[in-house]
Amino acid sequence: MSSALDHLKKHTTVVADTGDFESIAKFKPQDATTNPSLILAAAQKPQYAKLIEEAVAFGKKKGGSIDEQLSWAFDQLLVNFGAAILKIVPGRVSTEVDARLSFDQEGSIAKAKRIIQLYADAGIPKERILIKLASTWEGIKAAEILERDFGIHCNLTLLFGFPQAVACAEAKVTLISPFVGRILDWYKKSTGKTYTATEDPGVVSVQRIYNYYKRFGYNTIVMGASFRNTGEIEELTGCDYLTISPGLLEELANSDKALAPRISVETAKALDLKKVTFDEKAFRWGLNEDPMATEKLSEGIRKFAEDCVKLEDTLRTLLSA
Repeated sequence: MSSALDHLKKHTTVVADTGDFESIAKFKPQDATTNPSLILAAAQKPQYAKLIEEAVAFGKKKGGSIDEQLSWAFDQLLVNFGAAILKIVPGRVSTEVDARLSFDQEGSIAKAKRIIQLYADAGIPKERILIKLASTWEGIKAAEILERDFGIHCNLTLLFGFPQAVACAEAKVTLISPFVGRILDWYKKSTGKTYTATEDPGVVSVQRIYNYYKRFGYNTIVMGASFRNTGEIEELTGCDYLTISPGLLEELANSDKALAPRISVETAKALDLKKVTFDEKAFRWGLNEDPMATEKLSEGIRKFAEDCVKLEDTLRTLLSA
């Protein structure tokens, strides 16, 4: 008997949202996504100690000051996890640029190029990598240059508002990750309401983006992310990609519910939508006018940055030993 996960895979590319290799192998997704928080959680597990040891040894070999060694060890650790994941998934892995570079266009470009080179040194072509950048103006512009000038594919993350989505499409980035669950979290806290899956503000946001992209022929992939329940996933069946945590993948695998597409290219193309554009001023104003998107973007960057620091602390201790 087919599971809900089997049905979902017929209509949507399923991506594992985890740094845990066992979970990835179990659910057989096409791709995998990681971020500093997921890598930090995985790094606490003894079975991944070797990846950390190898990264530390790499940093020491590079030499220089402790901070320079730390920078190399940190990037190599991300690549070590990504390379191991690519032995399991047939598609691509997303590797995130340091969140502390979210407002540094040139710094983001340099870091992305270095990560791609480290993958190349490990024998992994850039076609199998998605560089994750926060959907700030600077992150989107960095991605535009990386895609256009270097053929480096990008995944724009921490996407909460429509101006971010439009700017990403116009920058011709490969993929965006609009965050469904975090949008729901904000609205539940703000309004005190309980939302059904069909009226879930996060679901509605992704449906709007998907329909806009398909209506106007943008090639950027829409990958819904950050889910709180399987109802959200069901309402986004038919979306290009969905990146799902191991817990929710387990629920879908254990369910026999038949999932059918709720959104489609054909339906989107028939919609009467207005095309819009955002230069930097309009982008910043549009984001400012959306308190949810403004707050969740800032919060997400801070959280990822905090976890980068925690990961660095672990590596620094080992480098200093």
